[in-house]
Amino acid sequence: MNKTDPVWLITGCSTGFGRELATLVLERGWRAVVTARDPARVEAFAKRHGDRVLVRALDVTMRDRIDRVVEEARRHFGRIDVLVNNAGYGYLAAIEEGEDDAVRAMFETNVFGLVDMTKAVLPVMRAQAGGLIVNISSIGGLTSFAATGYYHATKYAVEGLSESLALEVEPLGIDVMIVEPGPFRTNWAGPSIKQSAIRIDDYAATAGERRKQTAARSGSQAGDPVRGAQAIIDAALADAPPLRLLLGRMAYELAHKKLDSLRSDFAAWEATTVGADFPDAPK
Repeated sequence: MNKTDPVWLITGCSTGFGRELATLVLERGWRAVVTARDPARVEAFAKRHGDRVLVRALDVTMRDRIDRVVEEARRHFGRIDVLVNNAGYGYLAAIEEGEDDAVRAMFETNVFGLVDMTKAVLPVMRAQAGGLIVNISSIGGLTSFAATGYYHATKYAVEGLSESLALEVEPLGIDVMIVEPGPFRTNWAGPSIKQSAIRIDDYAATAGERRKQTAARSGSQAGDPVRGAQAIIDAALADAPPLRLLLGRMAYELAHKKLDSLRSDFAAWEATTVGADFPDAPK
């Protein structure tokens, strides 16, 4: 990755990590393509930073618009060094309460929008023989809770796709980094969250309770979006960016709890697991 004067393309810059990343990138004197579905919400970046920033309207579910923004970025800056796939949102519902249209719409943004952005930028990075793709996942891409099963499904998809992508592009000089934030004071649990209108009483103590807790904690989460954005930049500048970057103490603790749970299950069922092979199979 070009670390002296990199060009960043960031999706979902109207709030949260996208906005804070764009702010820090431009404050460093670097260049950025700042995108949002409503460009009026990010227009101040253009007024403040002039030709070092391109502000563009971008809905990541619209492939023709993605292609246009990537081409405009390439023409204006000559390169794209970092793609941050940040656009996305959450959805609260027990699995049985999930509304098909809403669930599919979230997959279109959180998964297929990320895929389309990545596929549009990769030819640019391959031509310049370098780059970094930052996929904003979640601690919810490693561990799951009630009421956010469909959201977890999108983030687990991002995790698996990113692991394969990392193997494919490493020989081309391109790095991949999965960012896994815990709870941060963004709009994720507030104005940005979507919910199923369906409520089934039998899930009141599980998914229903989690809905209440999510709303109650909004605005008081431990994670600082500015510090989180700075951590992403620090990791991006490393000689060897990590494949996974946990953000926040809760993310760190939950990730280790998941690892302990996996190890416990694997060890307890080892005999059954290995016994599924042919007896004369190579060991």
